Amino acid sequence: MKELFLIRGISGAGKSTLAKILVGDKDYCHKEADMYFVNSDGSYKFNPSQIKDAHAWCQEEVEFLMKYEHKVVVSNTFTQEWEMLPYYDLAKKYGYRVHSLIVENRHGGVNEHGVPEDKLEIMRKRFEILL
Repeated sequence: MKELFLIRGISGAGKSTLAKILVGDKDYCHKEADMYFVNSDGSYKFNPSQIKDAHAWCQEEVEFLMKYEHKVVVSNTFTQEWEMLPYYDLAKKYGYRVHSLIVENRHGGVNEHGVPEDKLEIMRKRFEILL
């Protein structure tokens, strides 16, 4: 079965951790826009001016994986429904079943990328849940 998991939540919620659990247990490939900012030495250097490039890269990577029928896990904040639309479109194009998961920070996790509290609050306020 061709499956796509979209993991949503604000920074520090545990999206990447859950994605790694899914990838470790199954034959899944994990992608997220943050991977775009990882240097060749493994260090993370976020550049807000490149966020659109990072998301475009992530979508391209996912499409490449789908062409070869890999199971895919994508973990991004996805605070708004429209941010997932490119992935829904890819899923339709390649015949994937989509699972959207929301991860909440009920464990007191700290975002490992040092996102300031005011930015986290903005994410919380714009986080959209459709039923």
